Amino acid sequence: MEQEGLSPYDATVKAMTQITSPIIGITLVLVAVFVPMAFFPGSTGGIYRQFSLTLAISIAFSALFALTLTPALCATLLKSAHGKVGSDARAADGPIRRFYARFNSWFERTTRNYQRRVGSILHRPLRFLAVFALLGALTLLLFMRLPGSFVPAEDQGSVITVVQAPPGATLERTNEAIEEIKKFYATQPQVRSVTFVRGFSFFGQGQANAMAFVALKHWNERSGDDNSALALVGRANAALSQVRQAMVFTINPPSIPSLGVASGFTFKLQDRAGRGADALLAARNQMLGAASRSPMLTAVRPEGQADSPQVRVNIDRIKARALGLSINDVNATLAISFASAYANDFSREGRILRVLLQADAPYRMTPEDILELRVRSATGEMVPFGAFTTFEWTAGKPQLERYNGYPAMTISGSPAPGRSTGEAMAEMERLANELPEGFGYEWTGVSFEEKQAAGQVGSLLALSLVVVFLLLAALYESWSVPIAVLLIVPLGVLGSVLFTLVRDLPADVYFNVGLIAIIGLSAKNAILIVEFALEEEAHGKDVVTATLNAVKLRLRPIIMTSLAFILGMVPLVISTGAGAASRIAVGTGVMGGMIAATLLGVFFIPLFYLSVRRWIARTRRTRPPDAIDA
Repeated sequence: MEQEGLSPYDATVKAMTQITSPIIGITLVLVAVFVPMAFFPGSTGGIYRQFSLTLAISIAFSALFALTLTPALCATLLKSAHGKVGSDARAADGPIRRFYARFNSWFERTTRNYQRRVGSILHRPLRFLAVFALLGALTLLLFMRLPGSFVPAEDQGSVITVVQAPPGATLERTNEAIEEIKKFYATQPQVRSVTFVRGFSFFGQGQANAMAFVALKHWNERSGDDNSALALVGRANAALSQVRQAMVFTINPPSIPSLGVASGFTFKLQDRAGRGADALLAARNQMLGAASRSPMLTAVRPEGQADSPQVRVNIDRIKARALGLSINDVNATLAISFASAYANDFSREGRILRVLLQADAPYRMTPEDILELRVRSATGEMVPFGAFTTFEWTAGKPQLERYNGYPAMTISGSPAPGRSTGEAMAEMERLANELPEGFGYEWTGVSFEEKQAAGQVGSLLALSLVVVFLLLAALYESWSVPIAVLLIVPLGVLGSVLFTLVRDLPADVYFNVGLIAIIGLSAKNAILIVEFALEEEAHGKDVVTATLNAVKLRLRPIIMTSLAFILGMVPLVISTGAGAASRIAVGTGVMGGMIAATLLGVFFIPLFYLSVRRWIARTRRTRPPDAIDA
C-alpha cells in the first residue's frame, strides 16, 4: 500500500478497515468450534475440555493483539522503512530488497494465473461440483476405513513385567523365573534399572506372583524406534515367553493412569445363562486359543489367579457337640491359629499399636497341624481337633469374579504391530460371537472409554458444524452464505484422513480434536474470500466479478497464514520423547487437513460462493466469468 502513495499510517488504517471484519469473523468461528467439546462427558470429555478451553482463550488473545498491538507495530515498522536515508537507503536496495522485488513479481504473475483458472472453473461450475462430490465420497470412504482407537500408547519411560508361576508354586520357583528376567534386561541397552516386588502383582498375591518395574534411560539417550518402550515390550514378550518356570508378560503402562493397569484392551467374558464355572472356563480357553491364532492380536492372556491348592477342613458337628464343644469356639480357634484375630490396643512411646493373636509359624505349616489344635469343651477339657475333624486337599479359586452381576473372567491383550486397538477389539468381539449360547462380553477400563469415544465423533462434528453455521448466519445475516463457508470442511477432512492413513495412525481422541480444529481453520480461508466478495457485491459488482476480485486480493493472506500454520505443525509431526504419540496424532491430522483445505480450497471456495449466491440466494445479476479484468 505504501507503493500506492499512502503514508505508513494511512496504509495501516486502510488495511485495518479491510481485515477487521474478517479477523472478528475468523476469531468467533475458531472459538465457537471448540465450545461443544467442553460439554462432553466422561474421560474423553476431560481431554476435550483441556483442548477447547486452552485453544479458545489463546485464540481470543491472538485476536485482541491482532486488532490492537499489531497495527501499531506495523505502522512503526513501515515508518522506519519509509524514512531510511543515506547508507540505510543503499542497504535497502541491496540483495534483500531485490529478493523481495523478485518474489513479489513472481507472486503477482501467480495470482493472475490463479485468477484465470478460477474464472475457467466458474465458467463450468457443474463439472467441478461433480468433482467435489467425488472428493466428498472419497473422504467418507477413507474415513470409514480408518482404524479406531482411544488414545495412543505412549512411551512413558518405563514398562512392567508380571510373573505368574503355577498355582501353589514355591518362592524358589518364582525366583528362578526372576533370574531369567534379570538376564534378559541386562542385555537391553535402553534399560536403566529393574526393581522386583515378590509376593504381589496387579493380578494376584502370594509366593507364586512377582512383578518387575523396569525404568528406561532418558529419551535423549535412546533415540530411535528400536529403543522405545513399545519396542522393548515386544522383544520382552517374545523372549520371556520361553521361561518355563512361570508365565511372564510385559506390559506398557496405560496412557491415562486411572484407566486400568496396562495399555491394550481389557475384555470381560460373562456367563449370562448360569452355565457354571467349568463352562465359563472352557469358553475362556476357547477364546484364548482362537486369539492366539489371530494375526490382529498379540500378548493375549488371562488375568487373575487360576485354581490353586486348598485344604478343606471337614468338621463332624454331631461328634463335636457330643464332646461338649461349641461350633463357634471351633471356628474361632481355627481362624485365630491360621489367620489372626484382633485382641486389643496398647500404647508404646506415644504410638497406639494393635495386638493380633496367631499361632506361631512352626505350628501352622502343614495340614497335620490342624489336627493338633485343641478346643476347650464345656467341661473344661482340651479336646484335640483330630477327635472330630478330618482334612483333604482340593483346588479352588482364590476369588470369585463377577462383572455387572454375572460370573466373569478377564482377558487382556494388545493389538498386533501395525494394528489399532479398535481393530483388536473388533476381532475379540468376532471371536466372542463364535462362543456357545449363554456367554456374553463387556469392555472395561480404557476399552470401555474407547467404545464410548467411538460413538461421539459423529455427534461432535455435527454439533460443531451446527454451532459454526448459526454463528456465521448471525454474522452475515444470511442462511445461505454460511453454506459456502462450510462446504470446504470435507476437503480439510480429506487431508486429515489421508495424512493419518499414510502415517498408519488410528482415529483416536486426538485425531478428533484435530478434525474439530480443521473445521475452524478451513472456514478461516473461506471467510477471507467470502467477506471481501460480499463487500464487492455491496459496492455494485456482479457475483462473478466480486468473486474474482476477492480471490485476487485474498490469495496472498490465505497462502501466508496457512503456510505459517502448517510450518507450526512441523514440530508436532516430527515429535519425539515423552508424549510424542499424542502430539504426532494431533499434528499429523491438522497439517494434512490444512494443506488440503488450502490447496483445494483456493479453487473450490470461489465455486461454492458462486453456486450459493446464484442457486440458493438467487442472486441473478452476474457477468460471464471470462470477462476478467486484466
